[in-house]
Amino acid sequence: MDPLAPLQVTTNFGASDWAIVALFLVVSTVAGMWAMRYIKDMDDYVVAGRSVRTYLGVASMIAAELGLVTVMYSAQMGFSSAFAAFSIAVLSAVAGFIVGVTGFIVVPLRRMGVMTIPEFYERRFSRGVRIMGGVILAASGILNMGMFLKADSLFVTTVMGMTSQFHLKLAMTIIVCLVLLYTSIGGMISVVFTDYLQYVVMSIGLVLTSVLLMQHFGWTNVVYAVEQIKGEAGFNPFMKESGLGPLYLVWMLFLGFIGACVWQTSVMRATSAESETVVRRTYTWGAVGFLVRFLIPYFWGICALVFVWQTPQFREIFMPAHGEVDSSLQLRAMPLALSNIIPSGLIGLLTAGMLAAAMSTYNTYLHTWSAVLTQDVVAPLMGNRLSSRSRIVIARIIMCCVALFLLIWGLWYPLGERLWDYMAITGAIYFTGAFATLVGGIYWKRASRAGAYGAFTCGFATLLGLSPVQKVLGVEWPGQIVGLTIAVLACVAMVVLSLLFPDPPKEEV
Repeated sequence: MDPLAPLQVTTNFGASDWAIVALFLVVSTVAGMWAMRYIKDMDDYVVAGRSVRTYLGVASMIAAELGLVTVMYSAQMGFSSAFAAFSIAVLSAVAGFIVGVTGFIVVPLRRMGVMTIPEFYERRFSRGVRIMGGVILAASGILNMGMFLKADSLFVTTVMGMTSQFHLKLAMTIIVCLVLLYTSIGGMISVVFTDYLQYVVMSIGLVLTSVLLMQHFGWTNVVYAVEQIKGEAGFNPFMKESGLGPLYLVWMLFLGFIGACVWQTSVMRATSAESETVVRRTYTWGAVGFLVRFLIPYFWGICALVFVWQTPQFREIFMPAHGEVDSSLQLRAMPLALSNIIPSGLIGLLTAGMLAAAMSTYNTYLHTWSAVLTQDVVAPLMGNRLSSRSRIVIARIIMCCVALFLLIWGLWYPLGERLWDYMAITGAIYFTGAFATLVGGIYWKRASRAGAYGAFTCGFATLLGLSPVQKVLGVEWPGQIVGLTIAVLACVAMVVLSLLFPDPPKEEV
């Protein structure tokens, strides 16, 4: 039974808000489909003809990485860790800035002209490494994406006041289908073009909502409330009581680098860039976006914490005396607060902005994983004899299958950990091995295919960080310990196996 049902929760979402949301969905879909006129071949479809410039690349990167699911898991972190969570935003921005200044990994990839990361694996190692890397990358990414619809549905349910799960599932299915329609038709050009439109709408919603929350609560009152609720742990990320701690912060810094230079959805912006200079600028300026994409939702989560604390009926549900509540319920605190604070009309603009955030992430991820599976698994297995038209058709079919998976997995998986921790662990299945393989392949001449296979194989052990897996095994290992341990093991595997089993000289391959 829904614990909020007996309270008869109200919302400010009205008819005008429905009209705003409907108008946005129509405009976004038409704009995305309009972009199909520019698709000539697979290069246009996957990397937008490598013609993306700085301002569009930055907007597209921020829009793609600031999805509604990002807002939801960040707000949950703000709700549970308060101001201490701000440290994660700072670490993410520092990591993105360093990648932009140094060009670490992303500039060499752009210089090589690859369309996907696994394409680099074949050039540097072998076709087998490319196929293995492509399969693991896509599987990890799709699994990572599996909670998007669940998180987004929790936002929509609470803000819009929808009580029927059938209507909720229908609404989310329609959104996915719309994104699927224009992304599968327009490819990367559609993704970048609609990301820019959605970035504008999303930015307006983020700024207006933050201003209204500040006016409603006041900064001084928010700080005072956090002091009363959390004490020093609400501000000090090094304290265990904050839910973070020193080792967790190291894990967050590592994730910041991974998200910027190894995760395919971000790297796709580098490979789509007009030049290496644009790549550096995109990441350098994008670091500000990495900071903002966390800070604003964290603040919303903190305001939700204050709202719940000040409302006795909600405090009993979200802040029970016996400990923390279920993760799925905790995710609803932020949209519940917004639906009661933001006035009608503006709540519709906010929801349109959040749906813009959701759609920009969906189209990027759907496009990315279908492109990876097509370019780096199916095409190599077919001897690279597929025409551009055939590859585009296959990519569209795969995209439909991924969308279907999202609907099924989002309803089936029991979210036992914080949503952010789920995202980190599922992503680590790929990036722990990919980080070692990319760094070794780009910066170490002796890195071999045996080392690459070993690094990727280590990544599978990251599944031990998922709550359901730990329950089966009867263990309780923090995700940061699992992730960092596997990352180190992957690097060790790359070095040791490369030294023991070096690749034959080039002329003998």
